[in-house]
Amino acid sequence: MTFYALGQWIVKEQGEKRAKYGHYIIKKLSAALTEKYGRGFSEDTLKNARKFYLTYRDRISETVFSLFGDTPPFILSWSHYLILMRIENDEERSFYEIEAAKSMWNVRTLQRQYNSSLYERLALSRDKSEIMRLASEGIVVSQPRDIVKQPTVLEFLGLEEKARYVESDLETAIIDKLQKFLLEMGKGYLFEARQKRFTFNEDSYYVDLVFYNRLLRCYVLIDLKVDKLTHQDLGQMQMYVNYYDRYVKLDDEKPTIGILLCKEKNDALVQITLPEESNIFASEYKLYLPDKGILQNKLREWIAEEDGFQE
Repeated sequence: MTFYALGQWIVKEQGEKRAKYGHYIIKKLSAALTEKYGRGFSEDTLKNARKFYLTYRDRISETVFSLFGDTPPFILSWSHYLILMRIENDEERSFYEIEAAKSMWNVRTLQRQYNSSLYERLALSRDKSEIMRLASEGIVVSQPRDIVKQPTVLEFLGLEEKARYVESDLETAIIDKLQKFLLEMGKGYLFEARQKRFTFNEDSYYVDLVFYNRLLRCYVLIDLKVDKLTHQDLGQMQMYVNYYDRYVKLDDEKPTIGILLCKEKNDALVQITLPEESNIFASEYKLYLPDKGILQNKLREWIAEEDGFQE
């Protein structure tokens, strides 16, 4: 509230006057506040206070004074807002505000989620009507596809991009960084097992990773593919899901979800292989942070195509 008030005063005092005069005001105010109150009022801080006011002046009652209700689970710090103010798109900024508060992200987590383009990746996994819901409600997990991102970013594993490695390398790295992997996968995940074995007709099969999602109340099976996804991979996952649905899940639990994390996938192959209402999803994984500009352009193009299709 202090920084907002300072920003408001600076903007009103500067008015439409020259930038040089505005710099003079900030410099003089910084010196006066520092002399009276000590550290914490540098010129950069006051410039950020001005930006804070300009960013949030239309939402002051909601964001600064009563963030997400009278008793929010987590109040965002000034350091959180320094990151949020860099986000130009209002809907995207709103999404990160809501998720940071609801999920109690520290500053480092907020920075990582923004750098990994979480908003764009989630938006590209949904239809247009649900994109606005992201901006107003954050992540709401109510159906299987809500837990899938395109792509899944695994830069925290520390694996180098190289021509060849095996699935066990990826699996071991995920287990070693399980907490960060759960954060990337999303809300409600509980880890159960790796290389989960089950036997059917005297043959043994192994699921790479088995999770349970308490929000959807269902098992989530994850298979790792370091090569291009094939229809055989999809068929194998369908068998895994069918087995869990018939022999493992309880009557009051929801159908099992299967996720194939693969290096490369063909959307047309996935669509023609799986039933339309399938609970099986394929997501490419990236061992590096995606190019945010490319994802933003892709999202804008996708929304434009949706608008043209509806017209």
